[in-house]
Amino acid sequence: MDVSVIVVSWNVWSWLAPCLRSIRQALGRLEGEIIVVDNASTDGTPERVREAFPEVRLLVNPANRGFPAANNQGMAVARGRYFFLLNPDTVVLDQAIEELVTFADAHLDVGVVGPQLLNPDGSVQSSRRRFPTFWTALFESTWWQPWAPRSILARYYVLDRSDHEIQEVDWVTGAAMLVRREVVERVGPMDEGFFMYAEELDWCRRIRQAGWRVFYYPPAKVVHYGGRSSDQVPALQHLAFQRSKIRYFRKHHGPWAAAALRAFLIVQYLWQIGLEGSKALLGHKPAMRRERVRIYMRVVQGLLSIPSITQARPDGI
Repeated sequence: MDVSVIVVSWNVWSWLAPCLRSIRQALGRLEGEIIVVDNASTDGTPERVREAFPEVRLLVNPANRGFPAANNQGMAVARGRYFFLLNPDTVVLDQAIEELVTFADAHLDVGVVGPQLLNPDGSVQSSRRRFPTFWTALFESTWWQPWAPRSILARYYVLDRSDHEIQEVDWVTGAAMLVRREVVERVGPMDEGFFMYAEELDWCRRIRQAGWRVFYYPPAKVVHYGGRSSDQVPALQHLAFQRSKIRYFRKHHGPWAAAALRAFLIVQYLWQIGLEGSKALLGHKPAMRRERVRIYMRVVQGLLSIPSITQARPDGI
């Protein structure tokens, strides 16, 4: 079998259905299978998949295992030469999966290939990256990002190269990525210590360290709507993102970098709690401000509950 398409779902049936329909066409002439791993959805996803897509191999978890663990579960039963990991809030265009497999077959040293992601309006969505530095972590996806030195984020987002150029990169985002089976057998699956976020960054780093190349391949295109699962739980989204960032830096930059990053993030969230609380007291959209304070307080509590980073094992956090 050529490719196993693995989709992890959680309460996103309205997005999953068009995603699965698009996969049928995108496989082109390939021999493929579709595996859906459902993380304890309560919107009837498993029953609807069985009814509308009987050809899909469905794995149903009794609890939400997280994104990496569910993908690993799908790969463990997959039969393809390649694994195509795909978010449910996507639509694969034309024969994109076939194009990715054709490219990988022609370049045997390539372990991972990512398509070009598009926003719903057709504009290019950033999906290729260089590995982050500590300074990247302090600015990227934080409240300080608008004031970041341009050189830091331009390097990280690969702004010095065209979005439409086939190119080797450090890593591609996990919304859609083709991975060679041999790579997984040699490097291992995703690190399940990440619940969601940064798992593909860590994985691509390990894959490159093992001697494989990672490519961005824009002729293959996938529309990505983004955040349809994580937006349902904003507190968990914030906490998972920040804890994953800390875990990545603990693994690849050492305990002191992780400790400094955690301290910075805690201070940043405390500052935002004070800011939102002050605005609530002044009567500016108080309900929204109180909800933000509640979310940020949960994130701070979660960051404080991480065991002592400087004493943790390399796989800790």
